[in-house]
Amino acid sequence: MPDTSIPQFPVYIFDVDGTLLDSAADICGAIQQVLIPHIPAPLEFDYLQSFIGYHLDVCFQEVLPGITRTQLDDLIQQYRAVYTGRGHTATKLYPGIKETLAKLPGRKSTATTKGSPTTRIVLEMFGLLPHFDHVQGTDGFPCKPEPDVLFRSMEAVGAKPEDCLFVGDSAADIEAGRRAGVKTAAVLYGYGKREQMAQWKPDYWITHPNQLLS
Repeated sequence: MPDTSIPQFPVYIFDVDGTLLDSAADICGAIQQVLIPHIPAPLEFDYLQSFIGYHLDVCFQEVLPGITRTQLDDLIQQYRAVYTGRGHTATKLYPGIKETLAKLPGRKSTATTKGSPTTRIVLEMFGLLPHFDHVQGTDGFPCKPEPDVLFRSMEAVGAKPEDCLFVGDSAADIEAGRRAGVKTAAVLYGYGKREQMAQWKPDYWITHPNQLLS
């Protein structure tokens, strides 16, 4: 069983959506808006939420089988415009996040499927940016569960895998952490399913952010 007491680490790397921010309403709302002209009826919120943390290709290809690369790229561009246009008005901080980040020692970075510029904007909007030494999104390289974004994040803060704890809420996060060789903490208040995360054997489970302070 994963440990329940979490030691301090020199470096903490965080997923964003479902870990720091409850952003599902804005993400799923934007996806729904883009898909509406292409499907007979709106999709269930929980179904759309299950794709958060994965590349948009995964969602669009499942909903629209046979879609071409050109069509995919067009939908992704539409999504980015719609998502940005929503202004993150339905996004909320999870309870305890800001307080935990303020007290948490060590260097801090992100490893998210969002692009780095968007991630920086959102973190600044919710008052989290000052707590981070580096902001790393997925910028033109493979998304989680590939470990690339974690490697970029570690490189930016000069960390080795054994220095790091990666905190995320999805099976893709925990798999990416395993593949990157870092310790992982699985968030249970986010969007991921416990049984799916458990398949990748997280080192710790978190029900509230303040557990990181123990």
